[in-house]
Amino acid sequence: MIKTLDIGGAEVLLVERLRQTPRAGLAYSVVFMQAATDELVDVLRGAGVTVVDLRNCPRWLRYARLVRAVRRLAPDVVNVHSPSLAAVLRPFVRLMRPRPSLISTVHQEHATRLAMLLDRPTRGLEDLMVAVSPQVARSRNVRGARRVCTRVHGVDVGKQRYWAERAGQVRQEFSIPTDAFVLACVANLRPVKNHLLLIDAASRVLASRPDALFALAGDGPLRGQVLAEIDRRGLRSRVRFLGRVPQANRLVAAADVLLLSSHSEGMPVVVMEAIAAGVPVVSTAVGGIPELIHNNRNGILTRPGSPEALAEGILQAMCPEVYPVLAAGALADAAKVDISGTADWFHELYANLTTDARRG
Repeated sequence: MIKTLDIGGAEVLLVERLRQTPRAGLAYSVVFMQAATDELVDVLRGAGVTVVDLRNCPRWLRYARLVRAVRRLAPDVVNVHSPSLAAVLRPFVRLMRPRPSLISTVHQEHATRLAMLLDRPTRGLEDLMVAVSPQVARSRNVRGARRVCTRVHGVDVGKQRYWAERAGQVRQEFSIPTDAFVLACVANLRPVKNHLLLIDAASRVLASRPDALFALAGDGPLRGQVLAEIDRRGLRSRVRFLGRVPQANRLVAAADVLLLSSHSEGMPVVVMEAIAAGVPVVSTAVGGIPELIHNNRNGILTRPGSPEALAEGILQAMCPEVYPVLAAGALADAAKVDISGTADWFHELYANLTTDARRG
């Protein structure tokens, strides 16, 4: 169960895991309420996953339809990936007979105040809460849960290596000059991602490294503000706004550096995609990012909220004597972010929960 099925961290993690999950003896369904495109829907259906699409349902009826979908599917295990959905489903699932095992997967260390108010009182009703990073497992988003475990998910390493080997082809698709040092930011244009800080840092970097090219992929409510700031600073030629990019993991793999300027994060998918492709990361030190990125090994971590610190980190990563070390370190860590192990882990978890429930 997931609220949206757009290109975002939680959504991509779920889809990639289901693509690689063993199918023996288990059937999977995904129920969602919102999506701007069918990209992930098509991927799931292509992988043999049943998709229940509630987009056409009136907004005020969606939660009732969600409950009805669970009743109709009669699952052995319900795994919820959105706090608001979990708040609605926990009491209902507890009353079902036979009762499914109930799991929440928590992807962020911060949630909206409304989501927190709805979610926290019912956390004790589920069997297990899975945090996607140790940082998330320590956050207030899991307080009150009966049982919490941590599982860093990962990405399709083979797919990222495939696109890394075709970086020139991807750069040509986006009309990126062959001599540019490409710093890619793949993130929804929302306040938490702090794109205005990134643009400030970019202007400082370009003052001394005019060969830098910043490629921004994503969309969201701050699109107009971000574009206006790029134009105000006269950066349109070196800070490229690409909008929503299908299969944006290709751009991550084709970049020289992945760049993030967020206020907060869980365990960002793009960071794992970068490591899988052997692409160093320059990021603010927030959320679960420091658990994967280590200074002067596979990337550079900077102080949150500081454009000066982010610009300094970028310039350091671009140094000819530093960059090869960071790229080699990222590639050496690729096995740590392989989704296949997590797919097997969840498969075994679901199978064990189902077996225990039937014995009970």
